[in-house]
Amino acid sequence: MKVTDYIKYAEGRTLISFEVLPPLKGGKMEDIFITLDPLMEFKPPFVDVTYHRQDFDYSQRESGYFEKVAIRKRPGTIGICASIMHRYGVDAVPHLICGGFTKDDTENALIDLNFLGINNVLALQGDRRKFENKFTPEPNGNKYANELVTQVSDMNHGKYIDQKIDAGAKSDFCIGVAGYPEKHFESPNFQLDLEYTKAKVDAGADYIVTQMFFDNSKYFEYVKACRAAGITVPIIPGLKPMTKKYQINSIPRLFYLNMPDDLVKEIMSCGDDRKKIKQVGIEWCSAQSKELKEAGVPVLHYYTMGDSDTIIKVIEGM
Repeated sequence: MKVTDYIKYAEGRTLISFEVLPPLKGGKMEDIFITLDPLMEFKPPFVDVTYHRQDFDYSQRESGYFEKVAIRKRPGTIGICASIMHRYGVDAVPHLICGGFTKDDTENALIDLNFLGINNVLALQGDRRKFENKFTPEPNGNKYANELVTQVSDMNHGKYIDQKIDAGAKSDFCIGVAGYPEKHFESPNFQLDLEYTKAKVDAGADYIVTQMFFDNSKYFEYVKACRAAGITVPIIPGLKPMTKKYQINSIPRLFYLNMPDDLVKEIMSCGDDRKKIKQVGIEWCSAQSKELKEAGVPVLHYYTMGDSDTIIKVIEGM
């Protein structure tokens, strides 16, 4: 079933969903099950599975020269989605990214997903490679998320890249996209970022999932701004509990968001006591969750990062 159908049939009740990371290359599917098994008690209607593009590293050869070597640290998103659906009977939402894919590659992936009965996708630009100053698409690939959304939407209407296909089978994907309550780091300002988000919705996106935030007022202001801009699709808040002291610096640096003063003060007051720091993070995220639920958000979407115990404590504490 589609993510938007779950929201519709919930009739105002707030649902709970999760995002998981594929195991590192060489890892086991059981690693995913260890994370998800205890979370199934909350009856998530769907689970997101991230995708990480192929990247490159440099390996020094005996001659002293450095050789560029392709690495793919987290493969298997489509297979993981199929396995999750088979094991738990819940829908899986694979992340589709622009980076590392030609449009033909994307079309083939969509065909595979359609054959497997996976009819939800989250369309993202994806991260730039670590040695790149800016995002670089593949030749004949989608550069922006709205282009990727257009390609998925085209397939929903039976339009394929191959011009010889004039009566292609229509897919039925529900398309999610990312939203940024504190703007995407590449956008010069919030207003332009909002226009980019609207472009994705106009291209065919059915719902939005936000980047993590730690100040609920940012989410509420974002939703208000989206509605004023004519964006009417559901906007799902993405949440992540703080668990380590260094995250008060690393998360703002990596995700370009603001840490509330009260949260930073509470974390700093714990010194180096890891248990206290983690408890502060859990209680803060629980309070966020409670307020958002009371406000009637459609879904509380948790970024698990493989730590189901912390997520359970957050949900039980709200």
